[in-house]
Amino acid sequence: QLALEYRMTFSQDVVVDITCFRKLGHNEQDTPSLTQPLMYKKIAAHPGTRKLYAERLSAQGLGESIGDDMVKTFRAALDAGKNTSEPVLTNFKTKFTVDWSPFLGKKWTDAADTALPMGEWKRLAERITTLPPGVTPHSLVKKVLDDRAAMGRGDLPVDWGMGEHMAFASLVASGFPVRLSGEDSGRGTFTHRHAVIHDQNREKWDTGTYIPLQNAADNQAPFTVIDSILSEEAVLGFEYGYASNDPNTLVIWEAQFGDFANGAQVVIDQFIASGEVKWGRVNGITLMLPHGYEGQGPEHSSARVERFMQLAADTNMQIVQPTTASQIFHVLRRQMVRNLRKPL
Repeated sequence: QLALEYRMTFSQDVVVDITCFRKLGHNEQDTPSLTQPLMYKKIAAHPGTRKLYAERLSAQGLGESIGDDMVKTFRAALDAGKNTSEPVLTNFKTKFTVDWSPFLGKKWTDAADTALPMGEWKRLAERITTLPPGVTPHSLVKKVLDDRAAMGRGDLPVDWGMGEHMAFASLVASGFPVRLSGEDSGRGTFTHRHAVIHDQNREKWDTGTYIPLQNAADNQAPFTVIDSILSEEAVLGFEYGYASNDPNTLVIWEAQFGDFANGAQVVIDQFIASGEVKWGRVNGITLMLPHGYEGQGPEHSSARVERFMQLAADTNMQIVQPTTASQIFHVLRRQMVRNLRKPL
């Protein structure tokens, strides 16, 4: 508090330098004197900061009983805190603070209606497969869009890319922003997504692109797709932080290959798998990972789903392996529609 008041009053930096020692062990079973006998003989004889401070004030002529008064004040505040049912802090949230209360105390078994009415399906499918005049897609991409249009009408079975696209389209149309990042995520691994359509007649590399999912509905929520750099730990750490501060956005990080997930493993281990247990921070980040196809080396093609299984405990995250287009559609929608935020 003193440091903050100093900074606000004088507009100067201030450093709080705390020198301290551990009086007890790391936990109830730890006895530091096993390895540090001399140090802990001194610590055991140390009178404690409160007593030293009281003695110093007394030596300055500020009263003999000031130490006792400090103890009484401390005890009274402690007892008051224990006996009150009201929170000590009230109205302390700023406009930048996210209200997570709608997502707390939820169960895995809570129902979530992830279905989409057929009329809405067809309307969204038409919007995301129709290009504006003047945009000329590659002939292979035109075939993808034509097939998706047929899937939207029910003339072809829905494939994986269409199932994913329709999940995204239905979410942004319902007011849930979607944010997707990763290596080549605009195109997908390597041609299944095509969320960004590149005009084949464009003159400059940075113009002439069209993103159908940004035009799925009037007044829709944002759809963002980012071809991120190959600094996976940094990118996934950023996306984890983004999801921590925006529970109503579907935040997805995609590891195109297994070695990309390897580069971000410390974020997965220490934050995504552990954040709720360690800090009480729930998070709904979604990771799209490659699993188990062989032929490109021991670490390149698989994100090692077995490591995620080993990290799973006490319902800390969802590990799913969809096998049909309908499953990827429903599991992505469930991440937002259900009022439960767990890493997926």
